Amino acid sequence: MLDISEDGRTWVLSGPASSYAVHVTDRDELLHLHWGPRIGLADAEALAVRPLPDYWPFESPLDGREEYPVEGGPRFVRPALSVRTPERRGTEWTYEGHDAGDGELRLRFRDGDLTITLHYRMRSSTDVVERWVTLDNRGPSVEVLRADSATWTLPDRDTWRLSQLHGRWGAESRLERSALTHGEMVIGSRRGHTGHQHLPWVALDTDATEERGEVYGCALGWSGSWRIAVAQLPDARVQITGGAGYDDSGLLMLGTGESYTTPVFAGLWTDGGFGGASRAWHTYQRAHVIPDAGRDRPVLFNSWEATEFDISEEQQRALAERAAAMGVELFVVDDGWFGARTSDRAGLGDWTPNPDRFPGGLKPLADHVHGLGMQFGIWVEPEMVNADSDLYRAHPDWVQYQPGRKRTEFRNQLVLNLAREDVQEYLWHQLDGLLSSAPIDYVKWDFNRCFTDAGWPDDPYPQRLWVDHVHALYALLDRLRAAHPGVAFESCSGGGGRIDLGVLSRTDQVWTSDNTDPLDRLAIQYGFSQIHPARVMAAWVTDSPNAMLNQRASSLRFRFVSAMAGVLGVGGDLTKWTGEELAEARDWVALYKEIRPVVQRGDQYRLRPPEGGLSAVQYTLGDEAVVLAWLQAQRYGEPVPALRLRGLDPKASYECLKTGEVHRGAVLLHHGLRVGLRGDLDATVVRLKRK
Repeated sequence: MLDISEDGRTWVLSGPASSYAVHVTDRDELLHLHWGPRIGLADAEALAVRPLPDYWPFESPLDGREEYPVEGGPRFVRPALSVRTPERRGTEWTYEGHDAGDGELRLRFRDGDLTITLHYRMRSSTDVVERWVTLDNRGPSVEVLRADSATWTLPDRDTWRLSQLHGRWGAESRLERSALTHGEMVIGSRRGHTGHQHLPWVALDTDATEERGEVYGCALGWSGSWRIAVAQLPDARVQITGGAGYDDSGLLMLGTGESYTTPVFAGLWTDGGFGGASRAWHTYQRAHVIPDAGRDRPVLFNSWEATEFDISEEQQRALAERAAAMGVELFVVDDGWFGARTSDRAGLGDWTPNPDRFPGGLKPLADHVHGLGMQFGIWVEPEMVNADSDLYRAHPDWVQYQPGRKRTEFRNQLVLNLAREDVQEYLWHQLDGLLSSAPIDYVKWDFNRCFTDAGWPDDPYPQRLWVDHVHALYALLDRLRAAHPGVAFESCSGGGGRIDLGVLSRTDQVWTSDNTDPLDRLAIQYGFSQIHPARVMAAWVTDSPNAMLNQRASSLRFRFVSAMAGVLGVGGDLTKWTGEELAEARDWVALYKEIRPVVQRGDQYRLRPPEGGLSAVQYTLGDEAVVLAWLQAQRYGEPVPALRLRGLDPKASYECLKTGEVHRGAVLLHHGLRVGLRGDLDATVVRLKRK
């Protein structure tokens, strides 16, 4: 809902529980008024007439109060917008007007020939505020050094605590909370993709718990380099500024008649604690971000850990038959099916089936997989190329490189300059032809190295490739989805290196981490759930001991229950599993299919964090609840503790389908856990149904 004052200078956007208000003064200063519990227009107008503080000349009355700080004028905070022309640098804008429609508010400002439009949208039934900015140039070229999507201003508080998700390859999305001190905390990626090191999300609170207290959160929808800065200002105000690009060396050059639209930077206020914030983010993404979110994702098998590069059609058929007997619904051929791809040293860029391995192309295998009752999927890495490939030999200038410098190869590969139109068209024809050549239902889209030599010698403004690469990626995914609407896409980047609201608006799920150790995954998945729903979180059951990372041994039971917390997949070498293991796996897959609607579409409650001892998560949908619990360690003969479940009707009765116990709505689950948990690295699934 949007309320506008009679003079057209105060605006209030309201959701079910919160409001967001801004005001333009008669000096054309755009001030932030309120972000928090729901208020009315009269409340906002009362806030608008409060005078700004009268500071000494060493501080600015606008700092910490301005809605979108620009470079120039009486400001000292980090600018959200920094532009320059040959004549001048900075912005001195005037307010031109506003318009509204389709739930969106647009505030227009002008600086000479440059129009700056601030966009706000609060979709129905959500408290998430979407913000972004459009720049339109009608004059000589303007260099955009920095154009952040939004600056968020928090109310005055004595202390703040900052939550972030940090990590590295194999250890992504780990939650960290720390006191916010004076100065600036900056997170981001200068790697050309979202990165393993941070997810583009922050949350701030003062004393929130999992289910109580105010939480302010912000998430950026951008899949390239990015930056979020959280500043504790001298007068105790806090501002969060974020957008595309890591530094201020230049985003793009806007020519006459050109425009640039920033990615969305979304914000959320809730008084329901960290759990309430997570559920609100999950609901928002399922409703407004994720394609076909109401359709449950299938159980998949991926061949990578079984075969790596040593693959053949006959071998894949044998794996498919075992996977189908287990109840798998989607069979995925990973790396090694194309070109001269017998190792990671060759073949990237040549997206045609290897004739020695697949003499008839992919169609015979895809038909066989479909005949077994499964969908068929493949792995690709379109943005990369090996030097040992037909593509690179034909077009060595198609990669990112700096003239006169060595072309750095990570994983023996280079990054294609996707900002080039000829590269875009090549990939479109290759991938469209591939998806048309066989009945392919699913594509795992990987990205296995960061930008290093990000140069474009033939372009007058080569810096633009950082932004244009991402726009070209989005356009290619959009074009492929439109041409092949039955194909689902997964975003992967050596695990969780490209997870954000931008890529999630174009893909059906994401690969959370290359780390498939079920104990490590509990912490990774706990952090991931702070912002993203189980519906997009791919998780695999692989072999034990875990050969890829730590050689830790774990039961098939523990591995399955860990992976059932998201979109279940299997990635082990099924030809080496015993008959007993295959039978047990079939039972786990069947159980997952029963609980899948609750896990993938239900409200999630984190009952206990993965800090040792008992860890548990609950999902609730309609009359059903599912609890996944893991006993990481049991010491000194301590009994398994009880769990108090959440989100159930306190007046109703619920039956535990494991034990037959009947509980009232405030369920204290104990006996059902004791039946299922027997010692270290054990796990259980408990289902409850309303009677």
